[in-house]
Amino acid sequence: MAWEEKDNALYRCFKFKDFGEAFSFMTHVALIAELQGHHPTWKNTWNKVEIWLNTHDKGDIVTDADRKLAAEIDKITSKS
Repeated sequence: MAWEEKDNALYRCFKFKDFGEAFSFMTHVALIAELQGHHPTWKNTWNKVEIWLNTHDKGDIVTDADRKLAAEIDKITSKS
């Protein structure tokens, strides 16, 4: 599944084999987000991680910062 733009956000759902793998993914995303100073809205349920990206200080719309973070997140998943 690719990123989907809806409701003024980029959205994607990631599924992993178990909670440990999902949590490891979230840790990687957190480190990248912190470096970029751009943080996701997300939800984790066991092996599933849902992410919504939009820029709050620009009026909760999708910006280049969101697309950049989405591209970096995609790099994490392409390595596994």
